[in-house]
Formats: sequence, structure tokens, C-alpha cells
Amino acid sequence: MADRAERRKILLASQYVQMASATLLTVLVATGLIHVWHILCLSFVCGLAQAFGGPAYLALIPTLVKREDMPNAIALNSIQFNMAVIIGPALAGQALARLGEKWCFGLNALSFLAPIVSLSIITSRFLPEITTDSIFSSLKQGIKFVRMQNSMETLIVLAFCMTALSMPMRTYIPVFVKDIFHRGPETYGNLLSLMGIGSICGSLIVAGRGNIRNKGRVALTMLICLGAGISGFSLSRSLPVSYVMMVIVGGSMMAVFATVTSLVQLITTNEMRGRVMSVYNCAFRGGMPVGNLLSGWLVPVFTAPLVLSLNGLLLILVALYFLLVQRRVAAL
Repeated sequence: MADRAERRKILLASQYVQMASATLLTVLVATGLIHVWHILCLSFVCGLAQAFGGPAYLALIPTLVKREDMPNAIALNSIQFNMAVIIGPALAGQALARLGEKWCFGLNALSFLAPIVSLSIITSRFLPEITTDSIFSSLKQGIKFVRMQNSMETLIVLAFCMTALSMPMRTYIPVFVKDIFHRGPETYGNLLSLMGIGSICGSLIVAGRGNIRNKGRVALTMLICLGAGISGFSLSRSLPVSYVMMVIVGGSMMAVFATVTSLVQLITTNEMRGRVMSVYNCAFRGGMPVGNLLSGWLVPVFTAPLVLSLNGLLLILVALYFLLVQRRVAAL
């Protein structure tokens, strides 16, 4: 759909559906009629809307900035995402304490007005070519394009491996806080904040460097740093060392994400961008639940430190393989 319709309109429709779901949830909570199945159904609807909005969002970026500025734009986009991760929960906590849960849901519904207004202001338009091909045929063309670009397949595999092996660490931070360091919510908040600060620093560095050469080699080097940071955090029994590891993990994770996304955007042709970014988005986001699911099976058997340290080691091995053996990405 992101290659068949104006991407801005798809994004607007996605935001309207999510705002409607959030508004309905607010009404159900406020009236006391809320049940678990309501939350599950609304979560499914929001996920479906995001599935349409995600590829359209990524495909829209090249129409807003010049090709040589794309790495900077993607890195800056990573900054706003991480700022939202840091600021959002803090504001929500204050709203919950001062206003109550009903207002939290209501404010969440109102927050969708900001992207809707922003999208309405954008003047850039993507005019898709008129085609008689079916959606299924267009989808096959997109997958064929990905397979013909050998480096593209590798980049998608890297995106999946990065999220599948790195995101479980964020999930199991509370386990380390409680069982390893014997601390409470303050330490947990400090670890998340330092990871966010590292992410912002990493994004700023990538944005500052601009359209650098050897992006593939940089991405793989940062992937090694990410694996080393995860393993270091998992094996650490010192809180200051763990704080340092969190900064390294946050910075290297955002550097890998921004660089790999830039490479995918630069390789892709505009008429295929929606379909390619959909495949990339599926691999990138799909790695998170798959990684958490596998870790959820393994942690009770082998403990969280062992599983996460192995995840970090696997990331290092994946990066070394593509850096030294299969050098398609390293050559980019």
C-alpha cells in the first residue's frame, strides 16, 4: 500500500485509527466498563494500524530530505525516538500520580493530535505510478527485488539479529537490579536513563558525521561493540561498570540501527521503497518478540546472565562473519 497510495495519507489514517482506539479505551476506563478482551482487541487494532504506518513512515523520509542528508535524518529520527522513551514514562508517572489513570489514557489519546497536525503541514507528496498489477504481484516484485540485491538480504538479516539478540537485555534489566545488585526502582531508572543517554549520544555522533564512507564496516564494528557491551553488562557484578556498559549498549545500538537503515534506504529505488521498507520493518520489529520469546524459554533454565552474555557473543560472531567472511555489507 505504501507504494500504491500517497504515503502521507496512509500515515494520517494510521494515526486516526490509533487515536480512535486510545479514545475508546479512555471511555471504557472512565465508565468502568473495561475488560481484558477490550484491551487485547484495541491492541490488535493499533498493531494493525502501525503495520501500515511503519513502512509508509520509513518510505516518506527520502521525499523530505536530500539523498546525501539521509543518514543525518535517520540518526536525528533515532534521537526523537529515544527522547520519547525517556521523557514519556517520566511524564506518564507524574500524570498517574497527580491525575489518575483515566487522565493518563485521555492524554495518550490527545497526544496523537501532534503527529496528525505535523503530517497535515507537510507539503511534500509521493505520487505513485498507476499500475494494473495485483497487490500480490506487487508484493512478489518487492521480495524479488530484495533477493536480487545480495547486500539487501544481509542487511535485513543483520536487522533481525540485532533486535532478536539485543532487545532481551532491556527486558531482563529488572532481574539484574533485583537479583544481582539487590537494588530497587531507582537503580532500574538509572540504568534505563543511561541507556537512553548513550542512544542519544550515538545518534548525535552518526548525525554529526553525516554521509560517511564505509558505512557497512562502521555498522559491523558498532555491532561488535553492542555485543561486547551486552556481554559486559551480563557478566558485571559492579554497578558502576554496569552503568558504563549501558551507555555503550545504547550508543552502539543506535549507531548500528541508523547506519543499517541508511544503507537500506540508499540501495532501494523509490518505486520499491514501500515494499522493501515493509520487509525491513518486519525483520527489525519481528526480532524483538522472537528474541524475547526464546529468552523467556532459556532464562529459567540457564539464568539471565548466561543467556544474555551468549546473546552478546553471538552478535560479535555474526558481525565478524560479515566483516571477514561474507563481505557484502563490509564493502558498502
